[in-house]
Amino acid sequence: MKKILALILCAVFLVPCLTSCIGGIKPSDEDKGAEIPVHLSTEIYNLDPAYAYLDDAGAKILPLIYEGLFKFDENGKVEKALCTDYTTYTNRDGEFVAEFTIAETKWSDGRSINANDFVYAWKRLVEPEFQSKAASLLFDVKNARACKNGDISIDDFGVVAAESRVLQVTFAEKIDINDFIKTLASPALVPLREDKANRLTDWASYYATMVTNGPFYVKLFTPGDSLMVLERSIYYYRDIEKENERLDKYVKPFRLNITMGSSEDAYEAYNAGELVFNSQIALTGRGEAKVEKLNSFSTATYVFNTQRAPFDNADVRRGLSMAIDRAELASIIGYAKPAEGIIPEGITDKSDKDSFRANGGALIKAEADMAEAKKLTASATDKEITLSIRDNEIDRAVAEYVKGQWEDLGFTVEIVELSFEHYTNIEYDQYADLLYKAYASRDFDVIAIDSQMLEITAFNELSSYAKPFSGGAMDLASGDFSAVTNLSGYNSDEYDALIEEAFAAKDKAERSELLHKAEEMLMADMPAAPLFVYENAYTASKDLGKLATDYFGAVLFTDATLKNYERFKVTEEE
Repeated sequence: MKKILALILCAVFLVPCLTSCIGGIKPSDEDKGAEIPVHLSTEIYNLDPAYAYLDDAGAKILPLIYEGLFKFDENGKVEKALCTDYTTYTNRDGEFVAEFTIAETKWSDGRSINANDFVYAWKRLVEPEFQSKAASLLFDVKNARACKNGDISIDDFGVVAAESRVLQVTFAEKIDINDFIKTLASPALVPLREDKANRLTDWASYYATMVTNGPFYVKLFTPGDSLMVLERSIYYYRDIEKENERLDKYVKPFRLNITMGSSEDAYEAYNAGELVFNSQIALTGRGEAKVEKLNSFSTATYVFNTQRAPFDNADVRRGLSMAIDRAELASIIGYAKPAEGIIPEGITDKSDKDSFRANGGALIKAEADMAEAKKLTASATDKEITLSIRDNEIDRAVAEYVKGQWEDLGFTVEIVELSFEHYTNIEYDQYADLLYKAYASRDFDVIAIDSQMLEITAFNELSSYAKPFSGGAMDLASGDFSAVTNLSGYNSDEYDALIEEAFAAKDKAERSELLHKAEEMLMADMPAAPLFVYENAYTASKDLGKLATDYFGAVLFTDATLKNYERFKVTEEE
């Protein structure tokens, strides 16, 4: 009798689950789906895609909340995303044109996505006053470079809305459209809402002032708080006019409850079963946990201010870099590989199946050479260094190690941890990322950034060190319309000419040769010292299923399932 009763009770509890599994979740259903407790990253202060290249943490969140015209699968194959179709032709003026048709879907606040959202986002990148290395991704477009240089009006940029859902792109000359489509899969080229992004400088620093267009929207996000909540967007490709259109038709989980902050707390919470996914393993637990590893296109990098002594001396910069044992750092971090150059593994070269890193070889030794480092830094007259970092466990551990190495060379090193600054604008809470602010204004000696690749070729990253391609923001008010250097202050006519030649090269083998020369020159001049390439390592509960990944190393939860998710339900009051 007891056995039968147990089976009946089991069946009763399974009915709602089976209903959801078979018929999907309807708008009238009380149970909206799984709430998945996860720990994805260190603290994040801004979710603006234009700044994603500075923080490995942001690169784990952005693919969940934004979507562009195209995307890469986990193997690096380009797929359609918002783009449903495209065509190319030559117009009456003999110009090469591409038109991209945009799917019928909506922003997280219910407004339809249209071509003008792409026009605004891309114009923003090539505005002369806007700082972003992503600008050069669009330099094949007609008048892009002239707009960035402030030579012509931004209205002459060759991107317009031909129709509400047709984006028309006119190019400076005929290009390989397949290569441009791969560029359009960049995380920096997603659409943005002008009414949001143009209103507030830090619009993406607070959940109440931002909208997104991905499978999830930001339900809760305040820098400094321990919880970020991403909730299923009910507008993501759904026709809400259809009364019974399933809520989980395109996005299975209802919420991702993302804990922020201490990796030690997250490690303990995961081991206690309070989290079912942890992508920020505590340093003390690394080597013990059984993890899945994903390649990352994010390189922990120390950028030198080459316009301040002693970093205005290339020998000193090389010596400081040479004092860092990258193999030791990778051991300290646990889930990392020593950097071998500016460009990490996974970036293509002469073809999609060709590796830039393998062809270029290791341009930096994994082991330190303190004897040579002392020789190279002996001429430094200024021996005081301020090292600016983010206030998290990884950056702190790296900085403490580097501080010891540099002090062995005779320098005095002060580590400054930068987080955020709260302020109010138009009665909205806003949060300024102080590390980004210091970097963008070149207010640093040495600064720690996560250099995120924005495309799967080497050009964008290497070209950002050339003045004409840096994406630097001009001070138009001063009347000085000259090009702006990379934020390191690096300025080399020889390097600029090399990048110009690579940009003009149509033959991929020729461009490859030029870009390898460019990387070699950078590693000789060392305006920035690549330290290690992150591995996105995570542990996941056996109850969590159907996770996917992209080529940039992000874990995607769009189709994720979680057994017995009722135990993790969070009420609105909580």
